[in-house]
Amino acid sequence: MARAAATSKTPSARGTNAKAASERSEPGSKEDRFFTEQRNLLIAERATYLEQAEALQAEADQLAAEMEPGDIQFDEESGEGGTLSVERERDLALSAKARAAVEEIDAALAKLDAGTYGRCEQCGQPIKRARLKALPQASMCVECKTGGLRRR
Repeated sequence: MARAAATSKTPSARGTNAKAASERSEPGSKEDRFFTEQRNLLIAERATYLEQAEALQAEADQLAAEMEPGDIQFDEESGEGGTLSVERERDLALSAKARAAVEEIDAALAKLDAGTYGRCEQCGQPIKRARLKALPQASMCVECKTGGLRRR
């Protein structure tokens, strides 16, 4: 948000953005509390996703260790591979998804530090607080995320 204030050329917009920036920097202000709450939420979610990713990776590694090279059968009874292989692939996919969520959260935390958190990456408009509370790592507003598709 601070960058938007710095690039504004009109005095009235500059004054409004400066007021919002100073309001955010005042300890105890609504803006300051919101961003502090969002940071805490992001940090907690990051820890949860990281823990999930590591647990799923460990589970996949354990399944790989339990499998013997000749264990997989390709016949009518067993389908196309053993159950352990399917479980391992599922765990690896879920672990990768959790790690991707950690990367999104890291990007949101970097935006908080840079003062650009809460702005849509596509259109530059503010992301609604309800969306940020529900999905703190959101990088786009609903309109841009859905591609402008609305019920008609």
